[in-house]
Amino acid sequence: MRFLTPNRGLIGIDITSATVKLLELKPTEHNYQVESYAVRPLPEGTVIERRIQDIDAVASVLSRAVEHAKPSTRKVAVAVPASAAITKMLTFPAVLDEDAIEERIIAESERHIPFPFNEVAFDFQCLGPSTLDPDEQRVLLVACRQQDVVQLTETLERAGLEPAAVGVETFAMERSFAMLQRELQTPGAPESGVALVDIGANMNAFHVIRAGRIVYSRDTVFGGRQLTDAIQERYALTMKEAGFAKKRGGLPDDYYAEVLTPFLETLVQQVGRSLQLYYSAGRHHEIKEIVLAGGSSVIPGFAQRLAEDSGMRVTIANPFQRMAVNKRINLEALTSDAPAMLTACGLAMRGAP
Repeated sequence: MRFLTPNRGLIGIDITSATVKLLELKPTEHNYQVESYAVRPLPEGTVIERRIQDIDAVASVLSRAVEHAKPSTRKVAVAVPASAAITKMLTFPAVLDEDAIEERIIAESERHIPFPFNEVAFDFQCLGPSTLDPDEQRVLLVACRQQDVVQLTETLERAGLEPAAVGVETFAMERSFAMLQRELQTPGAPESGVALVDIGANMNAFHVIRAGRIVYSRDTVFGGRQLTDAIQERYALTMKEAGFAKKRGGLPDDYYAEVLTPFLETLVQQVGRSLQLYYSAGRHHEIKEIVLAGGSSVIPGFAQRLAEDSGMRVTIANPFQRMAVNKRINLEALTSDAPAMLTACGLAMRGAP
């Protein structure tokens, strides 16, 4: 199972604690076209902290997503969470070819990988000569436990899909973030960074991206689920009713002052705390812009409140803004789901030549 090598004609699938997201992209002359997509909710507890707990349940939901999307291929790229992967930049003599590098990595595995080698799935990519020594070459090593790969591939196979590539979430997000840079005020500026804040159901992830690479990350256990829980408790609704009301509205007038505003204030404080920790960690590259991603990033008032608190421009991610879209896709639904599709998009982009 390859971690890094691109493949043609892949579907990107992102399995989170709350949903399964499926996306198929078709490379065009200068960009991509969205060919098919689907987002389906997962039963409570089937995925916890990005780890699948019930393979059959996830496979069943994935099968329904495939049935809805009707993709033109069954080949799939998925990702392990960044917390499950080891990534290291290594240097080897420039004269070594890939076979020799692989032999060296295996022989020196105890130095680079913190678990038994017979439990490891790994891959590497040669990145060219070292800037410090032309006789050395840089090699990016990626590894995770074999059981994480097996679990993902078994889930895909039970849904009738063909596992073709395994990636790492952060790499996928970097790839899709490249699609957003054209809309930013500071696209890829080496002297500054962009904060990518991914608000999921149970967690929010704070990433700093500079020159196209994630250079800092921090996860916090707080997400849209907390708002759903607050709505459920306040108005005596079921979880399903509370989730629907959160998206569609129709709640009593006191909702904004008593429920939504405290939630937004806590979320803004979480982002502000992550910014403080980034700078206190000795990071000297200034953050000049914030991009919001994730299914809960579109909660009304959040972007505006965060802009007021941070004094920065805040935008909501849409990796499909410059892409063509197949006519059979509901464009309004795709636009609504777009902020949550960054990982799936980055995985699907591996199908480019």
